[in-house]
Order: sequence, then C-alpha cells, then structure tokens
Amino acid sequence: MTDGDQTLQRYALRRTVVLVGMMGSGKTAIGRALSQRLAVPFLDSDAEIETAANATIAEIFARSGEPFFRRRESEVISRLLTGAPCILSTGGGAFLAKRNRKIIKRYGVAVWLNAPLDVLWERVRHKDSRPLLRTADPRATLAEIYAVRTPIYAKAKLHLAVANRASIEDTTESVLSLLLTRPDVLEELP
Repeated sequence: MTDGDQTLQRYALRRTVVLVGMMGSGKTAIGRALSQRLAVPFLDSDAEIETAANATIAEIFARSGEPFFRRRESEVISRLLTGAPCILSTGGGAFLAKRNRKIIKRYGVAVWLNAPLDVLWERVRHKDSRPLLRTADPRATLAEIYAVRTPIYAKAKLHLAVANRASIEDTTESVLSLLLTRPDVLEELP
C-alpha cells in the first residue's frame, strides 16, 4: 500500500505475531514496519527487559549472567503475550526456551525470519551490542549459534526465508502475505 492508493486496506489482527530468529534477521525493523501497516502496537521484548532493569542487555548479561536474563525474558514475554494482539519482536534466544514456545503457541503465532548466515554476519559484525558475540572469533561463534538454533526456530508455525538485499518494505509485504494465509491470525477486512 502506498500513499497514492485510492483504497485503504484494513486488517484485523486476531493473535499476537511473535517474530523469532537469529540476531540480525530483521525482527525489530520488520516488526516496526508491520505494526505500522496493521495499525497495532509494536513491542520488543529486549527493550521491555532493558526498561524494567534500567540496564542494557549486555549489562544484564555481565552483571547477572545469561540464566538470570532468560528468566526475566520469559516473564516479560508472558506478560506481553497476555495483552491485546500486537507485533512482538523477541531476542534471538527467546524461542529456544520450551516455556516461551508454549506460551507463544497459546497466545500468538511465531513467525521465523530465516536469514542466511552470511546475511546475518554482514548485519551484526560491526555492532558491539551483541553479548554472545564478544568472543575471539565472533564469526565462528555466530555460525555455532546458528547451527544450534536453526532446528529450534524451525518449530515456528510460519517461516519466511529472508532474501539477501530485500528491503524492509519487501520483507514486510512477504510477512503480511504469509499472515493472511492464517485467518485466525490476520483477517483482511472489506
């Protein structure tokens, strides 16, 4: 839909859309664009955790460790999913926890943004906000994380292959098309 369209498409979001996938897959950018298109709130579980803790994710990891962070992450995701339907972007590790997958299935639908490893590396390699990549060989670490997490992300109900060099708008359109295959999640109104 562009500004020049004569007709305005309207949608009814029936369930929260939870974007899952690796760091750098586009969950935040696509989530924001999707929320604007659907005129629903956009929430980011990492941002909600940072606000509640008054600290960055990297600071929480350094101060309290990953297990502490994962417990807080589950609490926040549970709280966000029981609200009105929205677009929810999750941290890369959130979908790994069985308890998170269960609550996402109960209250929302998981959409896996499946970006190739080379695309992910190009997107995250110059960022220092990724605590899991603070290693001697961050590219190898990313590859290891990717190998472990991909089979778990594949448990998401909906999958979208993120095209190399696809724009945010194009990827958002692809997610919309995918969601419209599920009228229990997204309904196009007349």
